[in-house]
Amino acid sequence: MNRGGLETLIMNIYRNIDRSRIQFDFLVHREEQGAFDDEIISLGGRIHKVPYVTQVGHFAYVRALNNFFVTHPEYQIVHSHMNAMSGLILKSAKKKGVPIRIAHSHSAKYGNSIPEKTYKKFVSLSIPLVSTQFFSCSQLAGDSLFGKKVANNKMVIIKNGVDLKRFAFRKEIRNKIRKELKVHEDTHIVGHVGRFQQMKNHDFLVDVFAKFHRKNPNSVLLLVGDGDLRQTVEQKVRDLKLGQAVHFLGTRSDVHEVMQAFDVLLFPSLYEGLPVTLVEAQALGIKCVISDCITKEIDLGLELVKFISLNEPLSAWVEEVAKRDYLNNSHEKIIQNGYDIRTTSNWLQNFYYEEISGLE
Repeated sequence: MNRGGLETLIMNIYRNIDRSRIQFDFLVHREEQGAFDDEIISLGGRIHKVPYVTQVGHFAYVRALNNFFVTHPEYQIVHSHMNAMSGLILKSAKKKGVPIRIAHSHSAKYGNSIPEKTYKKFVSLSIPLVSTQFFSCSQLAGDSLFGKKVANNKMVIIKNGVDLKRFAFRKEIRNKIRKELKVHEDTHIVGHVGRFQQMKNHDFLVDVFAKFHRKNPNSVLLLVGDGDLRQTVEQKVRDLKLGQAVHFLGTRSDVHEVMQAFDVLLFPSLYEGLPVTLVEAQALGIKCVISDCITKEIDLGLELVKFISLNEPLSAWVEEVAKRDYLNNSHEKIIQNGYDIRTTSNWLQNFYYEEISGLE
């Protein structure tokens, strides 16, 4: 439970539900402490850990899941956010008698290498057989994991809501962050929030900024996040002699403040489900220049989202990044579109409670 988009969404839901009626416990796949662990404990949740399939192999992973549900028969609901791996998790849950088993899709693609794609496709085949409910953040993500027949007939889209109280633009916050980073008010800030992994396409992102910076030297790139590919991206930045213009901010607990310093959010992902970061950016009134691989559902009608093909020349991206478009009063539209975290949390809480009541 670190500060990724999915984990942040789950925590926002957890903070907003009535925990006297519904309590969340968490099953995770890493031994080290996560950024949200202390808060989870303080809110009454428990954190369980099993080794992931990449550490122990398929059969040992299945045994670990089976053992978990044998030793924890108290759970009435298992809500799996593990995309294709939900096939294994919910199969174990069903085997041990968990009555409510939710598969939740958050991505439009599963895996990068051919072996990984093949394995995840194989384990995902059981999802329609072992799930009682099908949730997705977008139609595209649901079609990808469940297939169009299930997605069109049985799936519910759960909006990736954001905390609008936190994501409200304030000029003093913008000035504070720029002062901390020693960035002048006139400097054009290009920002990105996301893990350093292949799907986020940092390599292309840095190429776009490099070309933009050559034409607009009074500019900087802020990269928020961490991940396996961070060192590779850092080396590319050094090779391009952009070290003074690119700031690696790492994992931050104040992303809602850091983003307020951005003039534009650059998001050239290879694939996504429905990125929470892009909802947050629109809530702050920030222009988003994004790849057309991302579902069109992310455009909330605020005229802040510009889709560009990754096949377009860098100059097309640079031209859009150069434009500064702001919209300060965006929350009403966000709420109308159903992306207020209170709407998401209330619906999900009522769903859980009704499902549990139906068991009695």
